[in-house]
Amino acid sequence: MNVPDHCKFTDKHEWIRIEGDEAYIGITDYAQGELGDIVYIEIETEGEKLTKGEAFGTIEAVKTVSDLFMPLSGEVLEFNVKLEDEAELVNKDPYGDGWMIRISIDNPAELDALMSPEQYKELISA
Repeated sequence: MNVPDHCKFTDKHEWIRIEGDEAYIGITDYAQGELGDIVYIEIETEGEKLTKGEAFGTIEAVKTVSDLFMPLSGEVLEFNVKLEDEAELVNKDPYGDGWMIRISIDNPAELDALMSPEQYKELISA
């Protein structure tokens, strides 16, 4: 299971990669594996300010539909438009081309509550 060292994680299986006062967010390799073939991603929150824990969109796989949750409070600056036509990028490259949204970070202190790669590896191996 791929768990990159440069990301933080949530117990809902989202990853977050910090770049200055912005961050990229997606679902983990573990999550995409559990969901199976991803067929559609709906994100209609671009331009909105959302709080930590709020849903920013949904992901549809062959088996199920799941909500996507904000790991941090912030404004959704961008949706990865590649996913409109190629939702399967999340299966192929969840930490790269399969990123979902870019946000501005409202409260950097919220980062302290996220899991390190080591903590996340413990969660998924339990």
